[in-house]
This record gives sequence, structure tokens and C-alpha cells, in this order.
Amino acid sequence: MVATSTLKSKNSECIAELVERRHEQACINKELDFWDHCLAAPRSGALSPAEERACRHLARTLEGCLSRAKATALRCSAVLVPETLTRRIARDVLRLASGEPCGLRGCVLHVHAELEKGGCARLERIACDAAVVPTFELTLVFKQDGGCGWAGLRDFLLLGSCFGPGFRRVLKLSPGFRLVKRKLYSSAPAGTVVEEC
Repeated sequence: MVATSTLKSKNSECIAELVERRHEQACINKELDFWDHCLAAPRSGALSPAEERACRHLARTLEGCLSRAKATALRCSAVLVPETLTRRIARDVLRLASGEPCGLRGCVLHVHAELEKGGCARLERIACDAAVVPTFELTLVFKQDGGCGWAGLRDFLLLGSCFGPGFRRVLKLSPGFRLVKRKLYSSAPAGTVVEEC
């Protein structure tokens, strides 16, 4: 199941993959139409005070995760994060949790980051409420900013430490990210949603 934030068209490769797995075309179309409708519906801009607190807490949790992963999984001296990235992710996580039986409390969030050489590094596993049996999993993949150009070279030279023996790079994250939702109480593949933001 693929849903994108741009709503350009249904992903034909994903549909073909589901058909190869012998899923009924009517079921696939029904699920795709449902997610198109959900994504096309206007989002209310204002959050309730409880949702706002949850959003701020989740954004701080993600920033802490990136901070802890600098020296270990990411092997860098600094992580440059676009200004509103963690807040946008937190809002999307809340939106994906809104239709779940336990809401955000039933979420397990797996945080990953793309690596330059391909693949992903696992950063952390966050259980939103350890006392609640998880009902769904979200996998968040931070993307690296691919544009080096002169700005990347300038940042590289301004660091000053690049010529020393302890050189460690600065990781710059892209404003884009990927969220994959998997329902744990549903055995159907239609319980998986991929969003590219």
C-alpha cells in the first residue's frame, strides 16, 4: 500500500507487486481509494492542547535520538536538522496514530537514517507507552541532504577540523523523510502504509 503526500497517482509498481502476491484487485483498489481520500481530506491546522503537548514531546524525543546517535550509529560530530523537520514528523506520527485503537500510546517507533553508501542505520526503538501492548509500528527513515555543491564544500572547509587527525563529518538531513506504518493486529498486507514526505 503506497500513499504519498503529493497525491500525483497511484504507484503502479506497488500495485503490480501486490497483484503478484495474489491479492484481489478489488481489495487493492478499495484500500488505495481509502488512503487517497484520507490524504485528500483537508487537515485542520490547529491541534488540541493535549495533541500540541504530545507533538512537542515527540519532537524533543526525536531530537534527543539524533543527538545520542551522533557518536555511535551516525559517526559524525554534528547533525544539521532542518528547522521544522522534527515537528512535521511528530504531526504526521500523531495523524497516523489517530485512527488506532490505543492512539499514540500503542505505537512503537523505529528510527533509522539513510547512509551515504546506501542502506540504513538503526538509531533507536521508541515505545511511546511501555505499559500498553503495541498495536502498530512506525518506521521513520531520516534522509540525508544529497546536495553538496559549493555550500557543502564551504561548510566542509569552515569546520577547520577537516585536516586534523580526528576529522569527523557533519551530517546534514534533508527536509524529506519516510514513514512506514504497520498494523500489528492485522495480518493483511493492506495494513502497511508507506508515506514519502
